[in-house]
Amino acid sequence: MEQSTKHSKNGSLKAIEVKWGNTKMIVSDIFTQQIFSGFRLIAGDNGSDREIRNINMMDAPDIIDYLKPGDWLVTSGYHLKNNTEFFEKLVRQMAEKGCAALGIKTKRFIEDIPDEVIRIANQLSFPLIFIPNSIPLVDIVNQTLTLILHARTQELQFAINTHQQFSSHIMNGEGTVQLLNSLSQLIGYPAALLDNYFKPIAVTGQEADGSGQELFAPLKQVGSSFAQMKSSYSAFCLRATHQAYTLFPLYTYKTKRHFLMIAGHIPMEERMLVLTIEQAANVLAFELIKDEALKQSDRKIRDDFFLKLIMDEFSSKEEMVSRAKEFGMLSEQKTILAVGKLDIDDKQISFTKFRMKTNDVSDFIEGEMENLPFTGYFFVKDSFCICLFDVGEGWANGPRQLLPYLTRVQNRVEQFFSETISFGLSNLCVNLSDVSAAYQAAIDALQTGLHSSRRSFIQIYQSKGFSDLLRMVPLEDLRKLYFETFQVLAFSKKQEDEDLFHTLIVYFESNCQISETAKKLFIHRNTVIYRIEKCEHLLGKDLKDPETGFLIRFAFRLQPLLSNDEKGN
Repeated sequence: MEQSTKHSKNGSLKAIEVKWGNTKMIVSDIFTQQIFSGFRLIAGDNGSDREIRNINMMDAPDIIDYLKPGDWLVTSGYHLKNNTEFFEKLVRQMAEKGCAALGIKTKRFIEDIPDEVIRIANQLSFPLIFIPNSIPLVDIVNQTLTLILHARTQELQFAINTHQQFSSHIMNGEGTVQLLNSLSQLIGYPAALLDNYFKPIAVTGQEADGSGQELFAPLKQVGSSFAQMKSSYSAFCLRATHQAYTLFPLYTYKTKRHFLMIAGHIPMEERMLVLTIEQAANVLAFELIKDEALKQSDRKIRDDFFLKLIMDEFSSKEEMVSRAKEFGMLSEQKTILAVGKLDIDDKQISFTKFRMKTNDVSDFIEGEMENLPFTGYFFVKDSFCICLFDVGEGWANGPRQLLPYLTRVQNRVEQFFSETISFGLSNLCVNLSDVSAAYQAAIDALQTGLHSSRRSFIQIYQSKGFSDLLRMVPLEDLRKLYFETFQVLAFSKKQEDEDLFHTLIVYFESNCQISETAKKLFIHRNTVIYRIEKCEHLLGKDLKDPETGFLIRFAFRLQPLLSNDEKGN
């Protein structure tokens, strides 16, 4: 078998040329075969490039119901004699079905083809072929099937050779880009390998002038509409650039697909062209599976390190710094942590489904970090995706400068997954030893937003005030402390006790100054002295003692919390 590869002017591939021109049999090939000598094209010259995929004999008038696209129908003409109307209908219906041609023995049961039938065949570009009486129809069928089978054998051999050629690129370590370059040279169109979210992984010419990147860059904006499609072939054109693209999905494993994108229209009828692309796609799929296995191993090592870092589990600072160097991190660098979580109630769906969706979104966000203008480190802990941003020098506005980038991630997640995600942000930390505290701060910020029943938010950590810290203590413990400090004055309903308690509050707010207290209460200073002495007697404490003063001031801060709780009950 002689094999060669050529390019036509329109970029299509002509491969494995055999003696009748291609690996598919077309109508015009009939007249080049010695066995079919005497055959003549009567009408439909413009349809001589129709492909013959099968052959059938007409043994009944209802044959049209059993024909398929690409069928060559041969007949003795018995059912066509003296029935021009049926003859015309048959030609029309075969043309509509996409049949290849109609071969007729015109000197057996019919003398000539009616002029109207010839006119219709020419109009529809549907070939009508004269068959000599000397050749039995069964011999025509057998010989045609032999030629079709031979064409399929050549096609299969081409597929094997092409697959071996592409596989050799990978086996020799030439990489994905070189494979795409070879594919592009074969088919005459630029090619790109895209991930599941339509972001280019490798592009034709990537190592040269980078023009391929510009050709495929606009696809990021249309990715979500094609990423969910299940068809094995898609073709579209961008209105903005008038550039046509053809899309071939690559299935690496059950839940994930990649795409081989050709910058040009690839008609499915160009079987050899499509076959070449499919062989490249098969090899790329195996390469992606191998790369994914290696990434999973690297990801596990990376996750183990970062988990120990945020949980502060290193035995010493020296060990922490040494391990961090392996991942390109310095002992002192400006870092902000972001912790993200999908706005999904994981109690409403199965654990498996929730984790699978979380993992898919995490993979997507990890890819999005490549678009950041600074270094980012990404890993997963339980249902949280955690990002460490090495923001470098010149970072003036703290975590607020991250908001546009995280907002874009939120929009992209909603675009691809129809889900929303929220983030908690830590403040800036400058040492590796502070990363653990920054992680907890980001978690606290996220929880603050979640407790307010918000969705798709970005919450920046705020240092807790005194009241916030008090809320972290069980209410019963605060109530007990309050009662032990103020005893009979606590929660009293007697007017005299309320006056004493109010005087005590103003006394400490006035830094224990009798005159200042009397002025604020509009009472005589002796009245203040009397009330303070009575408070000391009821509480059994010296109010001038610093420790007692601190305890009373602290207990005063509990009053709003306990009052709100009383109102709530």
